[in-house]
Amino acid sequence: MDITEHCVVALTWVLQDTLGEELDVLQEPVEFLVGGDDLLARLEQALQGHGTGAELALHLEPEEAFGDYDESLLFLEPRSAFPEAIEEGMIIENTSLPTDMATRLPRDHLFTVSQIYPDHVVLDGNHPLAGIALRLTLKVHGVREATPEETERRSAGAGFFKLHA
Repeated sequence: MDITEHCVVALTWVLQDTLGEELDVLQEPVEFLVGGDDLLARLEQALQGHGTGAELALHLEPEEAFGDYDESLLFLEPRSAFPEAIEEGMIIENTSLPTDMATRLPRDHLFTVSQIYPDHVVLDGNHPLAGIALRLTLKVHGVREATPEETERRSAGAGFFKLHA
């Protein structure tokens, strides 16, 4: 079966920056819905018409991947609004933030705690790979029709390329 809109593909990949540093390696196949919210548009376009066993090497500019880095998505928030156990690198959904903060910040974003200072915390609403050109080598391990449930929820369950909450 060839890859078309609304099918599920099982993929493995190696994701690198343009200098060749490995950012992610997916060694075991994971399923993604083509035509839903699981994959970047550029990946879906490249996969169209291919089948099981296909190997592709892609170069993705930031605008084809996770967008340019947007400094307006950096927020300084009072340290006192967070629990003692907060750590740099933690990812927080908007709905988990204190109410006054959640109403001021973009609702559909995930925030990374990028820095912690004695008086404030820096929250970054950019995807961790925003602003980075990427090289992606992927292999198709399987292709199947999507179930009605997968099509309805627009996902086969994978969230690697999730941009928002």
